[in-house]
Amino acid sequence: MSLKNLFSSKKPVISFEIFPPNKASSINTIYKTIDNLAVLNPDYISVTYGAGGSLVDNKTIEIASIIKNQYNIEPLAHLTCVTSTKKDINYVLEKLQENNVENILALRGDLPEDDSFEFPNPLHFTYASDLINHIKNNKDFCIAAACYPEAHIDCKDLNTDLKNLKNKVDIGVDFLITQLFFDNKFYYDFEKRARALDIKTPIEVGIMPVVNKKQIERIVKLCGASLPEKFIKIMNKYENNPEALKDAGIAYAVEQIVDLLSSGVSGIHIYTMNKPDIAKRIVDSIYSIVKAIERSN
Repeated sequence: MSLKNLFSSKKPVISFEIFPPNKASSINTIYKTIDNLAVLNPDYISVTYGAGGSLVDNKTIEIASIIKNQYNIEPLAHLTCVTSTKKDINYVLEKLQENNVENILALRGDLPEDDSFEFPNPLHFTYASDLINHIKNNKDFCIAAACYPEAHIDCKDLNTDLKNLKNKVDIGVDFLITQLFFDNKFYYDFEKRARALDIKTPIEVGIMPVVNKKQIERIVKLCGASLPEKFIKIMNKYENNPEALKDAGIAYAVEQIVDLLSSGVSGIHIYTMNKPDIAKRIVDSIYSIVKAIERSN
């Protein structure tokens, strides 16, 4: 099923993101995660792409196939491009189609930290828009793209980032998923400016419950998300009490989500960090709100 059809409903889409096990782990380690997420009845589950975008030991295709063909849940397979050739990308697209995976999140991908990594010369794909264009011209997939309420960390400002987003949407993106943020005002401002540029594509909001200090530090380094004073106060208060910090992080995420749902967002994409217990607590907390929205429409 094409995921873009989910957004024609008045019910907010609820979805999860998981990542493949590391190279040293068996693919079987992901089954328990999927088992526990499946009972929460998500509209779909996204699967991140392997580190550096390498095809070697990349388990994304296999996990997306398991979600689709064993659990009967729609998968959204992440696909990065900056380190790949067109031949590499075509291989992945063909394998996804062979496994009945119809939905792709098209991304540029992070640059490898290994200085010895050999990029295609010349690069076949420089931006996510190059990948989106390639898929649209060669295969039939529903394509999602990422968007950044505080601008991409490599982009000089939000206006430039929004113009880049407009280009991706005009090429043929079916829906958008936001990078995480911790202050909803960033999302509301971003959405207003995106709609002013005639970006009409559904936007699903990405939320990550932060449950430990190392996670916060990693997030800030990777994506540059701003940490509001209220959030910092909570984290500093409970940083030496893991259980209290976990509870506080979940509560903060739920508060964000309740406000977003009450403002009519198209959906909530929960970055689960492969922790189904946290996803369950969030879903349980917003269950009656989601149902009330569904009934009112």
